[in-house]
Amino acid sequence: MSTVKESVEVEVPVHTAYNQWTQFEEFPNFMEGVEEVRQLDDVHNHWTTKIGGVRREFDTEIIDQLPDERIAWRTTSGDTKQKGLVSFQRLDDTHTRVELVMDVESGGVAEKTADMTGMIDRRVKGDMRRFKEYIEHRGGESGAWRGRIKPG
Repeated sequence: MSTVKESVEVEVPVHTAYNQWTQFEEFPNFMEGVEEVRQLDDVHNHWTTKIGGVRREFDTEIIDQLPDERIAWRTTSGDTKQKGLVSFQRLDDTHTRVELVMDVESGGVAEKTADMTGMIDRRVKGDMRRFKEYIEHRGGESGAWRGRIKPG
């Protein structure tokens, strides 16, 4: 399992950055290779990705969510195995640090190659940079879900 870690400073208040991140169906707008995310309920999402010509579908479950602080998830089905945490740190009234830490298990040949060549790291760095551009360009969130999901 590989660990990927990336952070970005965005020029929006913490609640704006957090609120936008809760809009999972918007992820294809800034995440390369993510074709669709369907929110099934408050804690489950179905993902369709295409990376290196390989299409994958998998389900995730949010296991911890605290507004303006963090969202943690893990995969529950499909060929992709990962878990992760995105955290939000208020820097001042108009700046937020968004940090993403993911553990990714390389399953198929394409995923193992992507991992060995550093493609996963580069993709996450690019996704975080595109999130920054996306939220700063919008100037505000497209929606919000502020519920609390407790671990366990």
